[in-house]
Amino acid sequence: MNIKTLKQFLALAETLNFGRASDECHISISALSRNIRQLEEELGVALFNRDNRTVALTQEGQKFLKYARDTSRQWNLIRHELADNSDQLRGEISLYGSVTASYSFLYELLRRFRVAYPGIEIKLRTGDPEHAIAHILDGKEDITIAAKPANLPRGVAFKPMAVSPLLFIAPIDQQVPNVPSHVPESVQEWANIPMILSESGVSRAHVDDWFRQRDITPRIYAQVTGNEAIVSMVSLGFGIGVVPKIVLDNSPLRERVQVLDVKPELAPYDIGLFALNKSLKNPMVEAFWSLIEESV
Repeated sequence: MNIKTLKQFLALAETLNFGRASDECHISISALSRNIRQLEEELGVALFNRDNRTVALTQEGQKFLKYARDTSRQWNLIRHELADNSDQLRGEISLYGSVTASYSFLYELLRRFRVAYPGIEIKLRTGDPEHAIAHILDGKEDITIAAKPANLPRGVAFKPMAVSPLLFIAPIDQQVPNVPSHVPESVQEWANIPMILSESGVSRAHVDDWFRQRDITPRIYAQVTGNEAIVSMVSLGFGIGVVPKIVLDNSPLRERVQVLDVKPELAPYDIGLFALNKSLKNPMVEAFWSLIEESV
């Protein structure tokens, strides 16, 4: 077993797709399959259940995944310590955030980081920000960007970057009778409006609190994963939605919706970086963390 095999295992464990994993590792599918089989033979267990259509980690594969992530991270650290006697950091760190966060916050920060630390390779993955902390806790990523929850898990560090208001948005014109283009005036009117809300996460918690404090049971038309989809559905007239201002500001559909001047306003939330406290001992992670600190 060698570090290349571990990285190939990690690629397959994260994608659960031989084609995507082989592309990421720059090897053929047959070579990847052969290396995974050899790894399983060395360990004496099956790491994946696979057939012609699906790939899934076995229980043993889940256990080995944690070892592989820790080992890969330690390998990057020791390789830097042994091979580089200069002050230039070299290695790899992984980041995770939403598409909106990528071009709203990370574009300029990554540009500055590349200039300051050209020897560090950055792997950026995008996805639902509600999974950001879970990715940190599972060891999938070194740093993530998302909204700060009410309760931060033990061992997780948070670095604030910005505060984003939460906005009620409606279609420009009333396209459906029960989807108004104005601010509802009564509890009954609020209760009859189809709402398009995040499926879970910080913004959903703030919205639920807002309705609860006014003794309103909202009529939920759709629960959506990803704030960008809420703007799209509202622009089509399906209902009134709630999105962070940063999402609306960067949406190509922002001209097709309007912000409702609802009082009292929804509570805003903090957006920032997350990392495990122990990961901040990694000089490459600490370098990125410190660069962010200097910029805010």
